[in-house]
Amino acid sequence: MELESPDQFWMRRALELSMLAARHGEVPVGAVIVKDGDEVGSGWNRPIEGHDPSAHAEIEALRSAGKRLSNYRLPDTTLYVTLEPCAMCAGAIIHARVKRVVFGASDPKGGAAGSVFQILGTEKLNHQVEIVSGVLEQECGDMLREFFRMKRVKP
Repeated sequence: MELESPDQFWMRRALELSMLAARHGEVPVGAVIVKDGDEVGSGWNRPIEGHDPSAHAEIEALRSAGKRLSNYRLPDTTLYVTLEPCAMCAGAIIHARVKRVVFGASDPKGGAAGSVFQILGTEKLNHQVEIVSGVLEQECGDMLREFFRMKRVKP
């Protein structure tokens, strides 16, 4: 049996958080921020519940980590998220100086880590983020596909 990598371990944690979003009728995306092997922030999609269009999982995790670390800058951290970050989240990730982003499923309609835009990886900005894609891609994609399949089913 193959041992699970740290990236897989933390992505599983992000998947757990995405299930919380789904239980609340939100698009199931979860995010966790890790520094020195410890979880320092987490979040899940909450824009509907919070009446806040900026309450994506990544933003919630950044806010959580900022409070925990008492800093709006999050150097030497890794953000794990089940879906490729959008442009808004990519901008916040850059401003927070997150070192690395690991995501599961690509977002062909709004991804900003290469699918539609390349905000995280561009050298035109003052901070570049290391990107790792496709970690537990099948599981992350399946959760999203199942959520939207259930949304389309008429009661």
